[in-house]
Amino acid sequence: SQVERDLSTPAMDDIEAIASALGVSRSFLFGAGAPRPGEEGRIVRAGAGRSLGSSDGEAGRGTVGLVERLLSPDLSDEFEVIHSVFRPGSRRKTRVARPTTELACIIAGKLDVWLGPEQFTLEAGDSIRIRGESLRWANPYETDAVAIWVIAPPVY
Repeated sequence: SQVERDLSTPAMDDIEAIASALGVSRSFLFGAGAPRPGEEGRIVRAGAGRSLGSSDGEAGRGTVGLVERLLSPDLSDEFEVIHSVFRPGSRRKTRVARPTTELACIIAGKLDVWLGPEQFTLEAGDSIRIRGESLRWANPYETDAVAIWVIAPPVY
């Protein structure tokens, strides 16, 4: 009821559990701005992208300080494109491995990424490909790290 009254925001872990229980994708639970006539499924206008939730300020969760939105018009393609903002001091505490191929390009800031046992520091203009490897990340820097992710098949 707190979520319905805008008093609380569910954690991504909770959203994932709800989506799983309902048998829907995570993105199904988030609204998106209405497209203009003739643009549905083709164009996503600035500010109209579907929010994929926020892990801002959720201390104690696996992820803290990540804000994401879907850049793809929908999830009907063989891939999805995500805009991710990693806040200063944010991190993913636990590793995640998905049965996907992903490519991320850092467009601003710096981000530390661990693939398996190896650590990489990515800066604006750098990109990384991930093929089902375990991943965790951290932004120990003083500015946001912003990335564009292409993920196939879609996981949201």
